[in-house]
Amino acid sequence: MTKRVAVFISGGGSNMVQLLDSMTGDHPARACVVLSNDPGAGGLEKARTRGIATEVVKHQDFAGDRPAFEAAVTAALGPHRPDMICLAGFMRKLTGGFTDQWQGRMLNIHPSLLPKYRGLHTHARALEAGDTVHGCTVHEVTAELDDGPVLGQAEVRVLPGDTPDTLAARVLVQEHRLYPAVLRRFAAGDRTPVYLREGQS
Repeated sequence: MTKRVAVFISGGGSNMVQLLDSMTGDHPARACVVLSNDPGAGGLEKARTRGIATEVVKHQDFAGDRPAFEAAVTAALGPHRPDMICLAGFMRKLTGGFTDQWQGRMLNIHPSLLPKYRGLHTHARALEAGDTVHGCTVHEVTAELDDGPVLGQAEVRVLPGDTPDTLAARVLVQEHRLYPAVLRRFAAGDRTPVYLREGQS
């Protein structure tokens, strides 16, 4: 049975685009809605041009009341009947009250090799630490920030002279490979982690 996927975004949606464009043919999932907390998110129009329904729940309307925001998100999702959620650059922390409802059915991509560098500024932190390898991780979402079982990782070599921006750009290329690969496997019921390396075909 084909899984119905909701994709959450806050910005341009580059990972969202990769996910949407991958869910064709014999893929075990199809996107049913793209939801954003920002009505100005560039990814919303990209979803619409692909024929995907969109929803907006502005977090500013809830004045720091996360449960009320999450209740509104749940209400917006209702008509679309998603089976699972993919967070793709969704910049709002979700509480346990929401994540528990979706336990085992919600994925996120994070720009570090977790458990290293949870949170923000991951590329700068990897450089400051003198890491020679960096990358990205797809994981199941729990109430803990950037936690949950790892479903895939892609490694990127740190090069001499790298800046946070140059490193981020190479990591993003691998994010675009990793997330669709993990989603295909996960939607088929396979939680075996996917491991990729930069330069690997």
